[in-house]
Amino acid sequence: MATRRTKKPVSPVALVGAGPRDPGLLTVLAVETLAAADLVVADPDVAPAVLDHLTAEVLRIGDLEASKPIRDAEAATAAVVSRARAGDRVVRLYASDPWLTRIGAADAQALAKARIPYRVVPGILTGAAVATYAGVAPGSPITFATTAGDFSSSGTLPAPSPFGGSDPVGPLTAPGFGRLGARPMTGLGSGLGGGLGSGFGSPLGLGGGGFGGFGAPPPAPGDLDWGALAQTPGTLVITAAPTETGKVVAALVEHGRPGDTPVAVTVDGTTTDQRTVTSTLDRLEADVAPLLNASQAPVSQVVISVGPVVATRAKLSWWETRALFGWTVLVPRTKEQAATLSDLLRSHGASPLEVPTIAVEPPRTAAPMERAITGLVSGRYQWVAFTSVNAVRAVQEKVEERSLDARAFAGVKVAAIGEATADALRAFGIRPDLVPTAAQTSEGLLEDWPDFDESLDLLDRVLLPRADIATETLVAGLKDRGWQVDDVTAYRTVRAAPPPAPIREALKGGRVDAVVFTSSSTVRNLVGIAGKPHETTVIAVIGPATAATAQELGLRVDVQAPEASIPALVGALAEFAAEHREELGKIGPLAARLPKPRRGARR
Repeated sequence: MATRRTKKPVSPVALVGAGPRDPGLLTVLAVETLAAADLVVADPDVAPAVLDHLTAEVLRIGDLEASKPIRDAEAATAAVVSRARAGDRVVRLYASDPWLTRIGAADAQALAKARIPYRVVPGILTGAAVATYAGVAPGSPITFATTAGDFSSSGTLPAPSPFGGSDPVGPLTAPGFGRLGARPMTGLGSGLGGGLGSGFGSPLGLGGGGFGGFGAPPPAPGDLDWGALAQTPGTLVITAAPTETGKVVAALVEHGRPGDTPVAVTVDGTTTDQRTVTSTLDRLEADVAPLLNASQAPVSQVVISVGPVVATRAKLSWWETRALFGWTVLVPRTKEQAATLSDLLRSHGASPLEVPTIAVEPPRTAAPMERAITGLVSGRYQWVAFTSVNAVRAVQEKVEERSLDARAFAGVKVAAIGEATADALRAFGIRPDLVPTAAQTSEGLLEDWPDFDESLDLLDRVLLPRADIATETLVAGLKDRGWQVDDVTAYRTVRAAPPPAPIREALKGGRVDAVVFTSSSTVRNLVGIAGKPHETTVIAVIGPATAATAQELGLRVDVQAPEASIPALVGALAEFAAEHREELGKIGPLAARLPKPRRGARR
């Protein structure tokens, strides 16, 4: 008897709004849905940061260099339907909100026609988020409009671009092809059955049965009513292409909006590249031109806030007035190691530029580490001291190679230098017994390390897995306290390859506002592979040893952290920038204009 094949069940497609460009503004449900997906089909203007860390296959509309290019919205819909029928968990990811353009609704109808269940995960409207980040508090009433063909005010239906042309520019128009959403739609109603619940993938789960359905067709869309927009009460927020700014202003003034109405234009909203210009309607086109021309990358979209509330922006601006806003800060560490440092820099408004200066490689000879792990498992050591995250990873890898886990450390006391090292141990399942209470250095650990006591300690031996270039300070201190030390090379640190030429040129040419050094080796290696930073670049270091190395290499140290920790380093740099920003009365990148303190003046 022939075996009957079981067809993979069709999973509901998730139509997800990515919100504006700040990935932190994704909703919790959107994050969970993306994490559970097998395939993500994304609009061309979804921020790369939203997609970079996804484990799913990602297809971006308009990426013609992809192995499976999707040229337009219709091809995207076909791919979504095909993969959903094959049983994949598919996410169709839209910039802003799925219903903001007709494309989301058309996709929903295509899925319903194919009898594929779907659900909608709303996203934050770009106009609303950017106005908030620009310091515009619109209050109520507020009207959102877009010249790309969509308009929303108390439920008003989408309308096409008022400026004509076969390929209107909008948030879904990518270079090289026309408007993606030029398709008819028939409208959506309450649907057949109960619709779909909270999604696919644990812990989301599939809700009640039924498909997104059909309702009565909407009225035919018309042009934006500029007369109504010009006279609408409250605040008007318009999303437009940069080339349409003048047309928007002219249309509003022509239809009765006073020329002296306050207006703000924001580019690259919700990112560390955000810039906002305030003006009035009659002066806006001239005032915004320098902002658009100064952008390093082509501006694809602007958000225009119109109304009296714009006049209060000077008091409410919070995103663009952070201490390091507009600064490019070079972080000489690998992306993995730089994560915490880069996140803290972003929280103060900086754009981190991560440049690996050190590569981590296994030791040249594996035998010493193998013997050390054997000794650890057999009960040779009283203590294991970890001085870095890399040391934790090296030992963890060797332990797991033997099909063992954190239980191999049973009966062994564990010490860690630095919270990052302690966190890596906890992630491995080990709670450190000793972390320095003061300085997170070898000296700080030795201050808290107990002397060997024959009456209390069963063993007198310490395992110290660390880098091949580590200093002898910790070994000597432990021996002075009566301990025997197995100092084992767990990994080697080697100089990384030089960064790309544009980064080297930016560093030498003063286009990097600051460099943060977290160790002496990062100083030596950055200078070795990229050269010395420009004299106007602010140099920030984590501690005295790093400061000494920087000065030996001819660098001027502007900022030294009050304690050897990443948060303290970033905080000190932000404080330094804020002090000089206040003196100069400026907002934006300051490094090229900062008065330099005398050598050794800030320690």
